[in-house]
Amino acid sequence: MELVKNIFFNTDKIIEGEKVKISYVGYLFQNGSEEVFLHYGFGINWDNVSEVKMEKTELGFQCEIEILEADSLNLCFKNANGEWDNNFGQNFSFPIEKQEIEEVETETALTITNETGMEVRKGLRKTYIWSKKVKLAIYKIIKYVPKIISGNYKRKVSE
Repeated sequence: MELVKNIFFNTDKIIEGEKVKISYVGYLFQNGSEEVFLHYGFGINWDNVSEVKMEKTELGFQCEIEILEADSLNLCFKNANGEWDNNFGQNFSFPIEKQEIEEVETETALTITNETGMEVRKGLRKTYIWSKKVKLAIYKIIKYVPKIISGNYKRKVSE
């Protein structure tokens, strides 16, 4: 994703708790800098400020960072000569999305020991069991309700 000209991410969304790869092809890359460092922090107060040396490639300078819990990621770049690319003093700021937590209820799992002596937990997720029950109910409704309504439903009679 490109949110600002000359800065690219390997993902469509910047999500807290995940790693993101940043590619930079801005002013410092275009002017032939041999080394570029990413200077970054989180939130409006630039919490947890860090600096990492970026790897020079044919496609620009690149590095990977972990996104911490915050509402924004703030970036600026500097080279070994102390020149900065900080968006004309405004810095580069990108929104961070909260990580979606998927809740899955599970049945009580059984713990058994397999032939190699390792303990293995066995159990089915309740969501899986309920999806099977719902599919079976829909199948029965589709198959039998039209027959009952039309009067063509015959029960098997055991002799």
